[in-house]
Amino acid sequence: MTLIRPELVHRLRPWREVIAAALTALAGLWVFSLGGLVFRPLGLAIGAVAVVWGLGAWRRRSFARDVAAPGLVEVDEGAIRFYAARALGGEIALRDVTEIRLLRLNGRANWRLKTQAGEALLIPTDAAGAAALADAFAALPGFDLGRAASALAGTAAVSTIWKRK
Repeated sequence: MTLIRPELVHRLRPWREVIAAALTALAGLWVFSLGGLVFRPLGLAIGAVAVVWGLGAWRRRSFARDVAAPGLVEVDEGAIRFYAARALGGEIALRDVTEIRLLRLNGRANWRLKTQAGEALLIPTDAAGAAALADAFAALPGFDLGRAASALAGTAAVSTIWKRK
């Protein structure tokens, strides 16, 4: 016997990290309300951590999509691997990536990763495991996760998200 309806669980599952950050912020507010020289700074610290966590979770949330494209994305030890069923897959090390673009081809959004040698890897945004790309991209110097999230929400055919300086 489950306490929460399965439909509600399915609907809230993608938002679980954002909800956890909000609950942590509420806990920080409660600790702050206890008052005193120890609890007020502790409550503020908990609240600040929760806000930063929640903002990152909100931005990563746009990377999580239902699996609708063939293939599997794996991020492991600084390398992005895409195993494709019908298209070409491949592997690119994060240190070699020089450009990230979001392309819309045939109504489907794809990440295009390019290296200095001119190699390119096309990864559908709705492939299995593609949500892990948010953390991989965030490790790149100067990458703006908010810009990537807004490009995913937009309808532009080509968007350059990041370029190595």
